Amino acid sequence: MDARFGLAGCLLLGTLGVAPGGSAAPPTPGPRARDLGIPFVGTPGPLNAITDVAGVEVGFTTIVEGEGALQVGKGPVRTGVTAILPRGRETLGAVFGAYAVGNGNGEMTGTTWIEESGLVTTPILITNTHSVGVVRDAVVEWLVRRGATEQLWGLPIVAETWDGHLNDLNGFHVRREHAFAALDNARGGPVAEGNVGGGTGMHTFEFKGGTGTSSRRVRVKGVGDYTVGVLVQSNFGRRWQLQVAGVPVGREWPEDAPFTADAGRPNELGSIIVVIATDAPLLPTQLKRIAARASMGIARTGGTAGNGSGDIFVAFSTANAAAASADAGLQHASFLPNDQLDGLFESTVLAVEESIINAMVAARTMTGIDDHRLVAIDHARLQRILEKYRRLER
Repeated sequence: MDARFGLAGCLLLGTLGVAPGGSAAPPTPGPRARDLGIPFVGTPGPLNAITDVAGVEVGFTTIVEGEGALQVGKGPVRTGVTAILPRGRETLGAVFGAYAVGNGNGEMTGTTWIEESGLVTTPILITNTHSVGVVRDAVVEWLVRRGATEQLWGLPIVAETWDGHLNDLNGFHVRREHAFAALDNARGGPVAEGNVGGGTGMHTFEFKGGTGTSSRRVRVKGVGDYTVGVLVQSNFGRRWQLQVAGVPVGREWPEDAPFTADAGRPNELGSIIVVIATDAPLLPTQLKRIAARASMGIARTGGTAGNGSGDIFVAFSTANAAAASADAGLQHASFLPNDQLDGLFESTVLAVEESIINAMVAARTMTGIDDHRLVAIDHARLQRILEKYRRLER
């Protein structure tokens, strides 16, 4: 059975769409954070998604199977794969890129070559912690089959966050076919959020979290208009830290916080992967500065990059296609002066913030291994808290 959603880029394979008993129904398009009246700063693109950057495509494979007690190797399974293709499946060209780290208790493969070359030469994939290897190898095979690896080799970018609260992490349920499907299903257009792809089993501030996206339009005076798009796999934070539009929502909402209930208030738990795309012409050194700003967007929601957190960010520019190619000969690159980057910095911060909140708003309550449960943030209650602080836009 193969079930597709109306949102581009979301695929559920086999019998993986709905866990028995309805504990993990497939996500359906619902209100996003702005629809609830949350007052975000800045003007998004028409989709308010990373795919507002022309050429960027996103695909998902979402795996949901079983329920009840954990049986390693059998389930329950709550995981998946997310694929981001900077120039789409038909082009697969290199782009200028860079990465940055907020806290390094995590993994993103391929970063040594990004740092050395200033290029992102493969699709970017995100999955769970123990599936990085199989997804990485699958990307190499997918590229080889398409004749798309540089110099007959490839160093894929594959990142992870931990979903072991809900998912049979040590059962190794992500297979090469799941990575192939996420890549083959990548599309432009609207992007599914919440319990999809690599974000399927993730939490955010002890609510159900997962995949989120947002974008911002930027006008650079005297040069032109550009877009910054962000996609996050959000899996971090303790409840008391959560802030929405500057409001201490987490301190108003202490219940249904399983990690705090089990362990009290230790350091922040979890990780977040941030992918930042832009069509602004930027050099790799400038993109590294863009990537570093992701930490500020996370901080606006309350995150503090604790010792156990893997906060890893990658940024790329779809401009300068010829300069990023492997063709011989003298290449020419255009780029904005450093003095004109402030709007892009700000847009990155704001789009990361909104992407995280979008992931929470889109997510649905999910039950996983041993009946562990992560509740979705209740939209009406969130609105009431924001209204109490006079921060709700009607």
